[in-house]
Amino acid sequence: MSRPLNSSSYPLQSISQRSSISGPSMSSQPNIADDPPNRSRLGVGHGKGKKKRVSDADEEEALLGYSGMDGIDERNENKRPENVNIGGKGKNGSRTIPLQSSSSNKSPFPPNIVRNQKYSVVTFLPLVFYEQFKFFFNFYFLVVALSQFVPALKIGYIVTYVAPLAFVLAVTMGKEAYDDYQRYIRDREANSTRYLVLLPQPPSPLHHYSPLPGEPPISPSLPRPQTRSTPASSIKVGDMVLLEKNQRIPADMVLLTTSEEEGTCFIRTDQLDGETDWKLRVAIGETQQLGEKGVGSAEGSLYADPPIKDIHTFYGILTLRSLTPGPQEVTTIPLSVENVLWANTVLAAGSAVGLVTYTGKETRAVLNTSEPETKMGTLEKEVNKMAKILCTVTFALSVFLVALNGFRGQWYIYVFRFLILFSSIIPISLRVNLDMGKTVYAHQIHNDPEIPETIVRTSTLPEELGRVEYLLSDKTGTLTRNEMELKKLHMGTLVFGWDSMDEVAHLTSQALNEQDGTMERRKSSMSAIPGRGRRDMSSRVRDAVMALATCHNVTPVTNDDGSVTYQASSPDEVAIVEWVESVGVRLIHRDRTSMTVLSTAGTEYIHDVLYIFPFTSESKRMGIIVRERSSGIITFIQKGADTIMAKLVQKNDWLEEECGNMAREGLRTLVLGRKKLTDSSFNEFDRRYKKAQLVSGEERSIELAKVVTECLENELELLALTGVEDKLQEDVKSTLELLRNAGLKIWMLTGDKIETATNIAISSKLVGRGQYIHQAAKLTSSDQVRDMLDFLSAKLDACLVIDGESLQLCLDRFRPEFVHLATQLPTVVACRCSPTQKADVARLIREYTKKTVCCIGDGGNDVSMIQAADVGVGIVGKEGKQASLSADFSINQFSYLTKLLLWHGRNSYKRSAKLSQFVIHRGLIIAVIQAVFSSIFFFAPIALYQGWLQVGYATLYTMAPVFSLVLDKDVNEDLALLYPELYKDLTKGRSLSYKTFFTWLLISVYQGGIIMLLSLLLFESEFLHIVAISFSALVINELIMVALEVTTWHTYMILSELGTAVLYFGSMAVLPAYFDLSFVLSKQFAYKVAIIVAFSSFPLYVIKAVHRRFNPADYAKVSGI
Repeated sequence: MSRPLNSSSYPLQSISQRSSISGPSMSSQPNIADDPPNRSRLGVGHGKGKKKRVSDADEEEALLGYSGMDGIDERNENKRPENVNIGGKGKNGSRTIPLQSSSSNKSPFPPNIVRNQKYSVVTFLPLVFYEQFKFFFNFYFLVVALSQFVPALKIGYIVTYVAPLAFVLAVTMGKEAYDDYQRYIRDREANSTRYLVLLPQPPSPLHHYSPLPGEPPISPSLPRPQTRSTPASSIKVGDMVLLEKNQRIPADMVLLTTSEEEGTCFIRTDQLDGETDWKLRVAIGETQQLGEKGVGSAEGSLYADPPIKDIHTFYGILTLRSLTPGPQEVTTIPLSVENVLWANTVLAAGSAVGLVTYTGKETRAVLNTSEPETKMGTLEKEVNKMAKILCTVTFALSVFLVALNGFRGQWYIYVFRFLILFSSIIPISLRVNLDMGKTVYAHQIHNDPEIPETIVRTSTLPEELGRVEYLLSDKTGTLTRNEMELKKLHMGTLVFGWDSMDEVAHLTSQALNEQDGTMERRKSSMSAIPGRGRRDMSSRVRDAVMALATCHNVTPVTNDDGSVTYQASSPDEVAIVEWVESVGVRLIHRDRTSMTVLSTAGTEYIHDVLYIFPFTSESKRMGIIVRERSSGIITFIQKGADTIMAKLVQKNDWLEEECGNMAREGLRTLVLGRKKLTDSSFNEFDRRYKKAQLVSGEERSIELAKVVTECLENELELLALTGVEDKLQEDVKSTLELLRNAGLKIWMLTGDKIETATNIAISSKLVGRGQYIHQAAKLTSSDQVRDMLDFLSAKLDACLVIDGESLQLCLDRFRPEFVHLATQLPTVVACRCSPTQKADVARLIREYTKKTVCCIGDGGNDVSMIQAADVGVGIVGKEGKQASLSADFSINQFSYLTKLLLWHGRNSYKRSAKLSQFVIHRGLIIAVIQAVFSSIFFFAPIALYQGWLQVGYATLYTMAPVFSLVLDKDVNEDLALLYPELYKDLTKGRSLSYKTFFTWLLISVYQGGIIMLLSLLLFESEFLHIVAISFSALVINELIMVALEVTTWHTYMILSELGTAVLYFGSMAVLPAYFDLSFVLSKQFAYKVAIIVAFSSFPLYVIKAVHRRFNPADYAKVSGI
């Protein structure tokens, strides 16, 4: 009874989940006589024969064209490069993999190792030192510290120069080592996860048996195959891996067989493309017949194209050789993306066997992930530039003093000694203060009760939160919850809102009960084509509900606990099926040939699926032909976008207006229509459609679309208009409005359809009321791009909505013009973006505008974008924690961004700007005093303040008051959130600029000069006490300057000021080498020091008061309201 496996049994059925829809046999047509009967009923998507995303359900349009056509094997064989050996790797990365591979051979492909570490044991020190000393600040202090080991250059204690640098390096190295160790732990966990790899099986006749027509198929997958447990890192190309439910797929693999009889399985791709819906994948027909136990004995090879980034494209050829006695038959099967399981996705149900095709760095997941770069904040870059200016000033001052002395003796050594004397101009304590300040900011963010569980993962960037000008956001899971709900059903004269759905349930139940009671009468009266006719309310509602219950691609899946969930490629479809269940019609079974729905009365309605016309981005509609099994009535049902369906349904006077009303409410609209078919009209369509399927080339898709249009898509009966709401995250509308008022330009980058993205942009208030939306989709020529740019240049207040292909075209041909224009628009929505495209957009805006870009997302597909931004924010959501772990800041919901930017970002930036300038001022003023001292005393490079005074000045005597500035705030929290416009000032960078820098430089020169000169003038007779006099005036002056800079006093500020003053005057008693107590306690010392301090600080107080009075800052105006 056994016979050889027919080479044409399944060559195309394996391509699509809908490729075996039941229907009459096509045995009368010789070219396709070997196709299974179910083959004939497959429908295709509408539209032209252009290249489509293969992952969309309409790839059958491209693949079925070869059904039964002579030469398919020749076409596929010619596709394979001749220079690829079996088991080898081609020059371009393509590969031909034998099914019976030997694991002992060394693989030419990369190992399947996950490695996210930045360092190894060998490279840790060199790389950390390079990262630190490439900054001018640290390199300068390294040179100064090393110079103290040269006796001729030594000034004071070596520890005063080495200790601060060593402290900074130790803290940095400790943090980097800890972070990298955590990455190592995560990598080790991923690499050590064990998987079952099938051992080669001896061939068995049963495994190559195909049943004759009429015979029941034999299930060969009952026994389990022989396997070995292998860690993920040891999996190689050519291994057959047995996957169980909820296992993460370790490498890219071709799906050979599943535990489902039909060869299908669901996978979760949320960490790859950001979409939370399960995706259907289909095993290859021939290998599915072998089952899990027999697939290991299959012989043949798999050709796969070179690895690329596109997760929606795959081309491969599986060649199988028969092992039965007699002439050897070779079967060649073309493969598409629906036969592939990508790494980092999860098998959602059942078990499956896959053939590993790409490993390690060649997997789609790794190719779409960019290397993380070390981020440096804008404020640090600005401080670095100022340090270079200060270094130039220091060098010029040193040369100037030596020149005034006439370049006598070893003048170059004097220059170097002056450089070391003036090294306080560039204070290393600035790095220490800023790093400690960042720690304080991170602590405040982490402990804010209004944004719970917020984590600062990159502690070097809090100030960047106060400088953001561009916000790039993901859509699904970030702005929306990805939870759909049908909110409105409009039927012309009948309208049902969310609060009247119980009435729909009542009318549906009433109509179904009447139908069941009068079925025979209704069958006879509805066998002819009905007119649009008047029907009562309940029957109209029933027709709409039953149409929605059958026109979809939803599959009910039973979970381990017995509960049932719906799975589909679109959450819209699931929302509609769930709504249908809520009104009394539940989907209980679905396969590729039929579906069954159950009414509340317990009656089952079984519909045979005759044809499916899947939704595509080109057709914007989905259709299905079903036959109700009990009545035999054949109905074509179609739903789609209003722009398309309006032309296909019968004339009406309400559809366009109601679609506009729903769109303004932010609802996603679908128009539902139907057409009842007589047996003769269906047979005519069936004949013409099959004939069109045999047309070759690009004409095939045109002919198929023509048949569908002429036979089905005309004069459809308009049943209903549905409005589905994609639930937004909490407080998204108010958050976006606040951020827009704060001056941020917001971009939404999503992999979703252009219509969906537009709806969300409207409902989330990303697009303002009355704002013009310009859609740019399917641009194919330079002229179209130029027209779009010309239009937008005259309408800069519009929102641009553009798809991924058009965006790429703009960037390829008009990059400067497009970026210049797009960055001026208040809102841009980019749809159908790949993960790398999102990252490229972020980099492009950064490079072109030189502004701070913040990216926020929640899925694994957002990681590249987050890492490419100046500030990356990850949301912990339904799509896992991958984005959160890769981000600089982790939050729980989008609305936390308001507090993070407008409050914590403001404080971090303003405080660090004030702190850095004050630390520079503290170093400059003592350097000016030293310069004046050396000028007066014969230009000698001798330190005025030595030993403990030099150490104490930057630590005990000034550090606490200066550092307390990290607790200052210019406005309170309520005002910062009430007036988001205050944030605009921060983005201009005025708090730390060349203007403020040179202002502080002049203040330092003035105060340093006054303190030294007045000390010499007022204490001419007590010259031996010049150190105590000038140093006391210097410390008191700094305490007063801190007080003048404080906007809002904090308890710690007061304590630090008073504590430092007590500490300084108390230390005079224990430092007799520097202070003569009898002199210090005299009235003469007290009043003369007071005069010096008054002259150095009082004029600055007057200037500041006048400025505040006549030219107050914006925050001061708001605070005074």
